[in-house]
Amino acid sequence: MRGRTPGAPSGRELLYGRQPIRELLRAGRRHVDTLYLQVGLKDSADLEEISTLATEKRIRIQPLDAQRMDAMTGDVNHQGVAAEASPFRYVSYKKLLSDAEQQAAPLFLFLDHLEDPQNLGSLLRSAEAAGVNGVVIPEHRAVGVTPSVVRASAGAAEHLSVVQVPNLVRCMKLLKDRGVWFAGLEGGEPSRDLYATELTGPLGLVVGSEGHGMRRLVREHCDFLVKLPMLGQVGSLNAGVAGAIALFEVLRQRQGTLGMPRHG
Repeated sequence: MRGRTPGAPSGRELLYGRQPIRELLRAGRRHVDTLYLQVGLKDSADLEEISTLATEKRIRIQPLDAQRMDAMTGDVNHQGVAAEASPFRYVSYKKLLSDAEQQAAPLFLFLDHLEDPQNLGSLLRSAEAAGVNGVVIPEHRAVGVTPSVVRASAGAAEHLSVVQVPNLVRCMKLLKDRGVWFAGLEGGEPSRDLYATELTGPLGLVVGSEGHGMRRLVREHCDFLVKLPMLGQVGSLNAGVAGAIALFEVLRQRQGTLGMPRHG
């Protein structure tokens, strides 16, 4: 859902935190209206870089005292930095189809109705680091890329191709027609051991929601299921941790065969 975020005019978003703002400016995908800097902050390399990037991009820099900064951002750890920007830019699913057709072994991450912003942010951070070509999330009944998600991703979301689709299964079918195989991350039988599974080809990794896992239709459209070996008393990990482990196992396997995957 589009609209205003706290502290921002209608149709704009207020992002906060040093690393997220730095990546926002580095990526250059959004129009940034104003950079807000809290006065009296100790000089640091990250603040200097943020100020330099904003100046180079001719973004207005507005100093604010601590009270005004807190009032504008609300109850968040803003680290003395915030920015008013256009909404997050999702990409078209057609980009994924193009990647599937043109790249030897693209890697996609499908997230089935995640609701926790921290888990989504964590997965986006891992996806960016692992070289994922595109992340697919549902348009409805799932968290989107909000300022809190960008913060949880440490700004990595700003560098990713994220697609919102009305129907995950339909998008899976389109990619399957282009040679992509889908691996669903799910514990129990009949899932295969993640570390004993070949993951070097064109792949879509599917991670289910917190507590519920993948929906039936999504699971049925996976070509195979994989699980993490678990030896302790706790039977599962949260979506963010489990997804990160799986993504980096894909990366580990591919480094020995194809080299580093390319970003979208």
